[in-house]
Amino acid sequence: MSLMAGIFVALLALGVPIAFVMGIAGSVGMFALDLKPMLIAQRMFNGVDSFILLAAPFYILAGELMSRSGITQRLVRLSMLITGHVRGGTAFGSVLSAVLFSGISGTAVGDTAALGQIFIKEMPREGYKTEYAAALVVAGSMIGPIVPPSVTLVIFSAVSQLSVIDLFIAGIIPGLLLAAGVACVILFHVFTRGLPRSRFSLDGEPVWRVVGEGLLVVMLPVILVGGALSGIFTTTEAGGVAVLYTLVLGTAVFRKLGPTEIWQALIVTARISASIYLVLAASGVLSYAMTTAGISGWVRGLGPLFAGHPTYFMFAIVLFLIGVGAVLEPGPAIVIFVPLLLPVARAMGIDPLQFSIVFVLTLALGLSTPPIGLCLFIACKIGRISMGKLFGALWPFFVAEKFVVVLLVLVPWFSTYLVHLIRG
Repeated sequence: MSLMAGIFVALLALGVPIAFVMGIAGSVGMFALDLKPMLIAQRMFNGVDSFILLAAPFYILAGELMSRSGITQRLVRLSMLITGHVRGGTAFGSVLSAVLFSGISGTAVGDTAALGQIFIKEMPREGYKTEYAAALVVAGSMIGPIVPPSVTLVIFSAVSQLSVIDLFIAGIIPGLLLAAGVACVILFHVFTRGLPRSRFSLDGEPVWRVVGEGLLVVMLPVILVGGALSGIFTTTEAGGVAVLYTLVLGTAVFRKLGPTEIWQALIVTARISASIYLVLAASGVLSYAMTTAGISGWVRGLGPLFAGHPTYFMFAIVLFLIGVGAVLEPGPAIVIFVPLLLPVARAMGIDPLQFSIVFVLTLALGLSTPPIGLCLFIACKIGRISMGKLFGALWPFFVAEKFVVVLLVLVPWFSTYLVHLIRG
Protein backbone atom coordinates (compact mmCIF):
# COMPACT_ATOMS: atom_id res chain seq x y z
CA MET A 1 0.00 0.00 0.00
CA SER A 2 2.77 2.44 0.92
CA LEU A 3 4.56 1.63 -2.36
CA MET A 4 1.49 2.54 -4.40
CA ALA A 5 0.93 5.70 -2.39
CA GLY A 6 4.54 6.77 -2.84
CA ILE A 7 4.48 6.21 -6.60
CA PHE A 8 1.12 7.98 -6.88
CA VAL A 9 2.31 11.09 -5.02
CA ALA A 10 5.67 11.18 -6.83
CA LEU A 11 4.15 10.95 -10.31
CA LEU A 12 1.46 13.48 -9.43
CA ALA A 13 4.11 15.91 -8.19
CA LEU A 14 6.01 15.48 -11.47
CA GLY A 15 2.95 16.55 -13.44
CA VAL A 16 2.22 13.18 -15.06
CA PRO A 17 -1.39 13.01 -16.39
CA ILE A 18 -3.70 11.56 -13.77
CA ALA A 19 -4.75 8.57 -15.91
CA PHE A 20 -1.13 7.42 -16.21
CA VAL A 21 -0.49 8.15 -12.53
CA MET A 22 -3.28 5.81 -11.48
CA GLY A 23 -2.49 3.18 -14.10
CA ILE A 24 1.21 3.02 -13.24
CA ALA A 25 0.65 3.07 -9.47
CA GLY A 26 -2.03 0.39 -9.72
CA SER A 27 0.06 -1.80 -12.05
CA VAL A 28 3.12 -1.59 -9.80
CA GLY A 29 0.90 -2.48 -6.84
CA MET A 30 -0.51 -5.51 -8.65
CA PHE A 31 2.98 -6.74 -9.55
CA ALA A 32 4.09 -6.22 -5.94
CA LEU A 33 1.11 -8.29 -4.80
CA ASP A 34 2.15 -11.03 -7.27
CA LEU A 35 -1.10 -10.81 -9.23
CA LYS A 36 -1.38 -11.98 -12.83
CA PRO A 37 -0.65 -9.25 -15.42
CA MET A 38 -3.80 -10.16 -17.31
CA LEU A 39 -5.80 -8.72 -14.42
CA ILE A 40 -4.60 -5.26 -15.42
CA ALA A 41 -6.40 -5.48 -18.78
CA GLN A 42 -9.46 -7.05 -17.16
CA ARG A 43 -9.73 -4.31 -14.56
CA MET A 44 -9.27 -1.60 -17.17
CA PHE A 45 -12.17 -3.08 -19.12
CA ASN A 46 -14.30 -3.42 -15.98
CA GLY A 47 -13.64 0.23 -15.19
CA VAL A 48 -15.60 1.35 -18.26
CA ASP A 49 -18.00 -1.60 -18.58
CA SER A 50 -21.13 0.25 -17.52
CA PHE A 51 -24.21 0.93 -19.64
CA ILE A 52 -24.93 4.22 -17.88
CA LEU A 53 -21.51 5.58 -18.94
CA LEU A 54 -22.80 5.63 -22.53
CA ALA A 55 -24.79 8.71 -21.50
CA ALA A 56 -21.68 10.78 -20.79
CA PRO A 57 -20.58 11.35 -24.44
CA PHE A 58 -24.14 12.34 -25.38
CA TYR A 59 -24.36 14.96 -22.63
CA ILE A 60 -20.91 16.27 -23.52
CA LEU A 61 -21.87 16.50 -27.20
CA ALA A 62 -25.13 18.27 -26.34
CA GLY A 63 -23.19 20.82 -24.29
CA GLU A 64 -20.68 21.38 -27.11
CA LEU A 65 -23.45 21.86 -29.67
CA MET A 66 -25.23 24.26 -27.33
CA SER A 67 -22.11 26.38 -26.87
CA ARG A 68 -21.78 26.67 -30.65
CA SER A 69 -25.46 27.54 -31.15
CA GLY A 70 -25.42 30.91 -29.41
CA ILE A 71 -27.14 29.29 -26.44
CA THR A 72 -24.93 30.98 -23.87
CA GLN A 73 -25.83 34.46 -25.10
CA ARG A 74 -29.54 33.65 -25.08
CA LEU A 75 -29.43 32.37 -21.50
CA VAL A 76 -27.45 35.44 -20.41
CA ARG A 77 -30.00 37.77 -22.03
CA LEU A 78 -32.86 35.96 -20.30
CA SER A 79 -31.04 36.20 -16.97
CA MET A 80 -30.23 39.89 -17.42
CA LEU A 81 -33.83 40.58 -18.40
CA ILE A 82 -34.83 39.26 -14.96
CA THR A 83 -32.07 40.80 -12.81
CA GLY A 84 -30.76 43.75 -14.82
CA HIS A 85 -33.05 46.38 -13.26
CA VAL A 86 -31.57 46.15 -9.72
CA ARG A 87 -28.24 47.42 -8.38
CA GLY A 88 -25.62 44.74 -8.92
CA GLY A 89 -27.92 43.28 -11.57
CA THR A 90 -25.09 41.97 -13.74
CA ALA A 91 -23.58 40.14 -10.77
CA PHE A 92 -26.95 38.56 -9.95
CA GLY A 93 -27.39 37.81 -13.65
CA SER A 94 -24.14 35.87 -13.72
CA VAL A 95 -25.43 33.60 -10.94
CA LEU A 96 -28.79 33.06 -12.64
CA SER A 97 -26.98 32.38 -15.93
CA ALA A 98 -24.86 29.79 -14.13
CA VAL A 99 -27.99 28.04 -12.83
CA LEU A 100 -29.57 27.97 -16.29
CA PHE A 101 -26.38 27.02 -18.10
CA SER A 102 -25.66 24.24 -15.59
CA GLY A 103 -28.74 22.48 -16.94
CA ILE A 104 -27.05 22.45 -20.34
CA SER A 105 -23.33 21.83 -19.89
CA GLY A 106 -23.28 19.52 -16.85
CA THR A 107 -19.69 20.42 -15.94
CA ALA A 108 -18.04 23.14 -13.87
CA VAL A 109 -15.22 23.56 -16.37
CA GLY A 110 -17.69 24.03 -19.25
CA ASP A 111 -19.61 26.65 -17.28
CA THR A 112 -16.44 28.57 -16.41
CA ALA A 113 -15.20 28.60 -19.99
CA ALA A 114 -18.53 29.57 -21.58
CA LEU A 115 -19.77 32.15 -19.07
CA GLY A 116 -16.29 33.52 -18.47
CA GLN A 117 -16.04 34.65 -22.09
CA ILE A 118 -19.05 36.88 -21.48
CA PHE A 119 -18.99 38.07 -17.87
CA ILE A 120 -15.24 38.25 -17.20
CA LYS A 121 -14.80 40.36 -20.34
CA GLU A 122 -17.95 42.50 -20.09
CA MET A 123 -18.38 43.23 -16.36
CA PRO A 124 -15.24 45.42 -16.06
CA ARG A 125 -16.86 47.80 -18.55
CA GLU A 126 -19.60 48.42 -15.99
CA GLY A 127 -17.12 49.19 -13.22
CA TYR A 128 -16.51 45.73 -11.72
CA LYS A 129 -12.96 44.60 -11.05
CA THR A 130 -11.84 41.81 -13.36
CA GLU A 131 -10.98 39.52 -10.46
CA TYR A 132 -14.47 40.04 -8.96
CA ALA A 133 -16.11 39.09 -12.27
CA ALA A 134 -13.86 36.02 -12.51
CA ALA A 135 -14.70 35.04 -8.92
CA LEU A 136 -18.42 35.24 -9.70
CA VAL A 137 -18.04 32.98 -12.72
CA VAL A 138 -15.96 30.41 -10.82
CA ALA A 139 -18.34 30.40 -7.85
CA GLY A 140 -21.36 29.99 -10.12
CA SER A 141 -19.74 27.18 -12.08
CA MET A 142 -19.75 24.98 -8.97
CA ILE A 143 -23.48 24.50 -9.57
CA GLY A 144 -22.80 22.57 -12.80
CA PRO A 145 -21.69 19.21 -11.35
CA ILE A 146 -24.85 18.67 -9.26
CA VAL A 147 -27.65 20.16 -11.39
CA PRO A 148 -29.05 17.79 -14.05
CA PRO A 149 -27.80 16.71 -16.49
CA SER A 150 -24.44 16.28 -14.75
CA VAL A 151 -21.59 14.24 -16.23
CA THR A 152 -20.08 13.87 -12.74
CA LEU A 153 -23.31 12.35 -11.39
CA VAL A 154 -23.38 9.96 -14.36
CA ILE A 155 -19.92 8.73 -13.34
CA PHE A 156 -21.03 8.51 -9.70
CA SER A 157 -24.07 6.45 -10.73
CA ALA A 158 -21.91 4.04 -12.74
CA VAL A 159 -19.58 3.50 -9.78
CA SER A 160 -22.18 3.36 -6.99
CA GLN A 161 -25.00 1.60 -8.89
CA LEU A 162 -27.42 4.28 -7.64
CA SER A 163 -30.14 5.49 -10.01
CA VAL A 164 -28.76 8.35 -12.08
CA ILE A 165 -32.19 9.95 -12.36
CA ASP A 166 -32.51 9.91 -8.54
CA LEU A 167 -29.11 11.58 -8.32
CA PHE A 168 -30.20 14.19 -10.87
CA ILE A 169 -33.32 14.99 -8.85
CA ALA A 170 -31.41 15.01 -5.56
CA GLY A 171 -29.03 17.66 -6.93
CA ILE A 172 -31.71 20.24 -7.75
CA ILE A 173 -32.28 21.73 -4.27
CA PRO A 174 -28.56 21.74 -3.33
CA GLY A 175 -27.81 23.47 -6.64
CA LEU A 176 -30.34 26.18 -5.85
CA LEU A 177 -28.89 26.49 -2.35
CA LEU A 178 -25.47 27.11 -3.86
CA ALA A 179 -26.93 29.82 -6.07
CA ALA A 180 -28.66 31.36 -3.06
CA GLY A 181 -25.40 31.34 -1.10
CA VAL A 182 -23.54 33.17 -3.88
CA ALA A 183 -26.45 35.61 -4.28
CA CYS A 184 -26.36 36.40 -0.54
CA VAL A 185 -22.68 37.36 -0.82
CA ILE A 186 -23.50 39.61 -3.80
CA LEU A 187 -26.34 41.22 -1.83
CA PHE A 188 -23.94 41.91 1.03
CA HIS A 189 -21.55 43.54 -1.44
CA VAL A 190 -24.38 45.65 -2.85
CA PHE A 191 -24.77 47.30 0.55
CA THR A 192 -21.10 47.39 1.54
CA ARG A 193 -19.39 48.10 -1.79
CA GLY A 194 -22.14 49.77 -3.79
CA LEU A 195 -21.98 47.50 -6.82
CA PRO A 196 -22.74 49.33 -10.08
CA ARG A 197 -26.05 49.25 -11.89
CA SER A 198 -26.38 47.16 -15.01
CA ARG A 199 -26.10 48.73 -18.47
CA PHE A 200 -27.92 45.83 -20.10
CA SER A 201 -30.32 46.62 -22.93
CA LEU A 202 -32.10 44.52 -25.54
CA ASP A 203 -31.03 46.86 -28.37
CA GLY A 204 -34.55 47.01 -29.71
CA GLU A 205 -35.15 43.25 -29.67
CA PRO A 206 -38.66 42.25 -28.54
CA VAL A 207 -38.94 40.94 -24.98
CA TRP A 208 -41.10 38.04 -26.13
CA ARG A 209 -38.32 36.78 -28.38
CA VAL A 210 -35.69 36.90 -25.62
CA VAL A 211 -38.03 35.06 -23.24
CA GLY A 212 -39.13 32.54 -25.86
CA GLU A 213 -35.62 31.64 -27.01
CA GLY A 214 -34.42 31.38 -23.42
CA LEU A 215 -37.27 29.09 -22.45
CA LEU A 216 -36.60 26.83 -25.44
CA VAL A 217 -33.12 26.25 -24.04
CA VAL A 218 -34.25 25.88 -20.41
CA MET A 219 -36.71 23.18 -21.51
CA LEU A 220 -33.85 20.75 -22.23
CA PRO A 221 -33.22 19.55 -18.63
CA VAL A 222 -36.99 19.51 -18.05
CA ILE A 223 -37.46 17.20 -21.04
CA LEU A 224 -34.60 14.94 -19.97
CA VAL A 225 -35.67 14.51 -16.34
CA GLY A 226 -39.39 14.38 -17.16
CA GLY A 227 -38.92 11.84 -19.93
CA ALA A 228 -36.73 9.58 -17.81
CA LEU A 229 -39.11 9.76 -14.84
CA SER A 230 -42.17 8.97 -16.97
CA GLY A 231 -40.43 6.01 -18.58
CA ILE A 232 -40.55 7.42 -22.11
CA PHE A 233 -36.81 6.82 -22.40
CA THR A 234 -33.94 5.67 -20.20
CA THR A 235 -31.32 8.03 -18.82
CA THR A 236 -28.84 6.88 -21.46
CA GLU A 237 -31.41 7.39 -24.21
CA ALA A 238 -32.06 10.83 -22.71
CA GLY A 239 -28.54 11.78 -23.76
CA GLY A 240 -29.44 10.99 -27.38
CA VAL A 241 -32.64 13.00 -27.01
CA ALA A 242 -30.57 15.93 -25.69
CA VAL A 243 -28.32 15.81 -28.77
CA LEU A 244 -31.31 15.62 -31.12
CA TYR A 245 -33.09 18.51 -29.36
CA THR A 246 -29.91 20.59 -29.50
CA LEU A 247 -29.42 19.88 -33.20
CA VAL A 248 -32.98 20.98 -33.96
CA LEU A 249 -32.54 24.19 -31.97
CA GLY A 250 -29.14 24.98 -33.44
CA THR A 251 -29.95 24.23 -37.08
CA ALA A 252 -33.67 24.89 -37.58
CA VAL A 253 -34.54 27.46 -34.86
CA PHE A 254 -31.42 29.53 -34.11
CA ARG A 255 -29.66 28.65 -37.41
CA LYS A 256 -26.20 28.85 -35.90
CA LEU A 257 -25.10 25.25 -36.42
CA GLY A 258 -23.56 24.16 -39.69
CA PRO A 259 -21.50 21.14 -40.77
CA THR A 260 -18.27 22.80 -39.58
CA GLU A 261 -19.61 23.54 -36.08
CA ILE A 262 -21.08 20.04 -35.74
CA TRP A 263 -17.80 18.43 -36.81
CA GLN A 264 -15.82 20.55 -34.34
CA ALA A 265 -18.25 19.58 -31.56
CA LEU A 266 -17.81 15.90 -32.42
CA ILE A 267 -14.00 16.21 -32.28
CA VAL A 268 -14.05 17.93 -28.88
CA THR A 269 -16.57 15.38 -27.56
CA ALA A 270 -14.41 12.48 -28.71
CA ARG A 271 -11.35 13.94 -26.99
CA ILE A 272 -13.15 14.65 -23.70
CA SER A 273 -14.92 11.28 -23.70
CA ALA A 274 -11.67 9.44 -24.42
CA SER A 275 -9.93 11.20 -21.54
CA ILE A 276 -12.80 10.34 -19.18
CA TYR A 277 -12.82 6.67 -20.18
CA LEU A 278 -9.03 6.44 -19.93
CA VAL A 279 -9.18 7.85 -16.40
CA LEU A 280 -11.96 5.42 -15.45
CA ALA A 281 -10.06 2.45 -16.91
CA ALA A 282 -6.85 3.36 -15.08
CA SER A 283 -8.68 4.03 -11.82
CA GLY A 284 -10.17 0.55 -12.07
CA VAL A 285 -6.65 -0.90 -11.89
CA LEU A 286 -5.66 1.27 -8.93
CA SER A 287 -8.91 0.59 -7.07
CA TYR A 288 -8.52 -3.19 -7.47
CA ALA A 289 -4.89 -3.09 -6.32
CA MET A 290 -5.81 -1.02 -3.26
CA THR A 291 -8.67 -3.36 -2.40
CA THR A 292 -6.46 -6.42 -2.74
CA ALA A 293 -3.84 -4.76 -0.55
CA GLY A 294 -6.42 -4.49 2.23
CA ILE A 295 -7.58 -0.89 2.16
CA SER A 296 -11.23 -1.98 2.37
CA GLY A 297 -10.65 -3.52 5.78
CA TRP A 298 -8.89 -0.39 6.95
CA VAL A 299 -11.78 1.80 5.79
CA ARG A 300 -14.35 -0.51 7.41
CA GLY A 301 -12.39 -0.06 10.62
CA LEU A 302 -13.43 3.60 10.58
CA GLY A 303 -17.02 2.58 11.30
CA PRO A 304 -16.56 1.82 15.01
CA LEU A 305 -14.74 5.14 15.48
CA PHE A 306 -17.90 7.00 14.45
CA ALA A 307 -20.44 4.52 15.84
CA GLY A 308 -23.64 6.37 16.70
CA HIS A 309 -22.33 9.61 15.20
CA PRO A 310 -23.01 9.56 11.44
CA THR A 311 -22.85 13.36 11.26
CA TYR A 312 -19.28 13.32 12.59
CA PHE A 313 -18.44 10.73 9.95
CA MET A 314 -19.87 12.97 7.23
CA PHE A 315 -17.84 15.93 8.44
CA ALA A 316 -14.72 13.76 8.47
CA ILE A 317 -15.46 12.75 4.87
CA VAL A 318 -15.90 16.42 3.90
CA LEU A 319 -12.53 17.36 5.40
CA PHE A 320 -10.91 14.39 3.66
CA LEU A 321 -12.47 15.29 0.29
CA ILE A 322 -11.40 18.92 0.56
CA GLY A 323 -7.81 17.68 0.53
CA VAL A 324 -8.50 15.14 -2.21
CA GLY A 325 -10.33 17.67 -4.38
CA ALA A 326 -7.35 20.01 -4.23
CA VAL A 327 -5.19 17.47 -6.11
CA LEU A 328 -7.62 15.16 -7.94
CA GLU A 329 -10.46 15.92 -10.34
CA PRO A 330 -13.91 14.62 -9.29
CA GLY A 331 -14.00 11.74 -11.82
CA PRO A 332 -10.99 9.72 -10.65
CA ALA A 333 -11.64 10.59 -7.00
CA ILE A 334 -15.15 9.15 -7.31
CA VAL A 335 -13.92 5.92 -8.86
CA ILE A 336 -11.23 5.42 -6.23
CA PHE A 337 -13.04 6.38 -3.02
CA VAL A 338 -16.79 5.80 -3.53
CA PRO A 339 -16.54 1.96 -3.50
CA LEU A 340 -14.64 2.25 -0.21
CA LEU A 341 -16.68 4.89 1.62
CA LEU A 342 -20.27 4.41 0.42
CA PRO A 343 -20.70 0.97 2.08
CA VAL A 344 -19.47 2.44 5.39
CA ALA A 345 -21.91 5.34 5.07
CA ARG A 346 -24.79 2.94 4.38
CA ALA A 347 -23.85 0.79 7.35
CA MET A 348 -24.05 3.90 9.56
CA GLY A 349 -27.56 4.68 8.33
CA ILE A 350 -26.62 7.64 6.12
CA ASP A 351 -28.93 8.09 3.14
CA PRO A 352 -26.96 7.24 -0.03
CA LEU A 353 -28.45 10.25 -1.82
CA GLN A 354 -27.28 12.63 0.89
CA PHE A 355 -23.83 11.04 0.87
CA SER A 356 -23.67 11.26 -2.93
CA ILE A 357 -24.54 14.94 -3.19
CA VAL A 358 -22.21 15.96 -0.35
CA PHE A 359 -19.44 13.83 -1.88
CA VAL A 360 -19.81 15.28 -5.39
CA LEU A 361 -20.24 18.87 -4.26
CA THR A 362 -17.24 18.81 -1.94
CA LEU A 363 -15.07 17.36 -4.70
CA ALA A 364 -16.40 19.93 -7.18
CA LEU A 365 -15.35 22.75 -4.88
CA GLY A 366 -11.82 21.44 -5.29
CA LEU A 367 -11.98 22.83 -8.85
CA SER A 368 -12.00 26.29 -7.26
CA THR A 369 -9.32 25.52 -4.68
CA PRO A 370 -5.69 26.60 -5.16
CA PRO A 371 -3.17 25.54 -6.24
CA ILE A 372 -4.54 23.06 -8.82
CA GLY A 373 -8.18 24.14 -9.23
CA LEU A 374 -8.86 23.84 -12.97
CA CYS A 375 -11.66 26.42 -12.98
CA LEU A 376 -9.28 28.95 -11.40
CA PHE A 377 -6.77 28.48 -14.20
CA ILE A 378 -9.45 28.93 -16.87
CA ALA A 379 -10.79 32.10 -15.25
CA CYS A 380 -7.26 33.49 -14.79
CA LYS A 381 -6.48 32.86 -18.44
CA ILE A 382 -9.67 34.55 -19.66
CA GLY A 383 -9.28 37.55 -17.36
CA ARG A 384 -5.46 37.67 -17.58
CA ILE A 385 -5.14 37.96 -13.82
CA SER A 386 -3.04 36.20 -11.20
CA MET A 387 -4.24 33.29 -9.08
CA GLY A 388 -3.69 35.35 -5.91
CA LYS A 389 -5.91 38.20 -7.10
CA LEU A 390 -8.65 35.80 -8.17
CA PHE A 391 -8.75 33.86 -4.92
CA GLY A 392 -8.64 37.12 -2.96
CA ALA A 393 -11.97 38.01 -4.58
CA LEU A 394 -13.30 34.43 -4.51
CA TRP A 395 -12.91 33.55 -0.83
CA PRO A 396 -16.25 35.07 0.40
CA PHE A 397 -18.12 33.00 -2.19
CA PHE A 398 -15.97 29.98 -1.34
CA VAL A 399 -16.93 30.29 2.35
CA ALA A 400 -20.62 30.61 1.43
CA GLU A 401 -20.46 27.44 -0.66
CA LYS A 402 -18.68 25.57 2.12
CA PHE A 403 -21.51 26.67 4.42
CA VAL A 404 -23.96 25.05 1.98
CA VAL A 405 -22.00 21.80 2.26
CA VAL A 406 -22.27 21.99 6.06
CA LEU A 407 -26.00 22.60 5.70
CA LEU A 408 -26.37 19.53 3.47
CA VAL A 409 -24.54 17.43 6.08
CA LEU A 410 -26.72 18.66 8.93
CA VAL A 411 -30.05 18.55 7.04
CA PRO A 412 -30.40 15.42 4.85
CA TRP A 413 -33.85 16.67 3.77
CA PHE A 414 -32.29 19.03 1.21
CA SER A 415 -30.79 16.08 -0.68
CA THR A 416 -33.57 13.54 -0.30
CA TYR A 417 -36.91 15.37 -0.21
CA LEU A 418 -37.52 15.75 -3.95
CA VAL A 419 -36.62 12.13 -4.71
CA HIS A 420 -38.88 10.79 -1.96
CA LEU A 421 -41.68 13.14 -3.05
CA ILE A 422 -41.53 12.11 -6.69
CA ARG A 423 -40.92 8.43 -6.03
CA GLY A 424 -43.63 8.35 -3.38
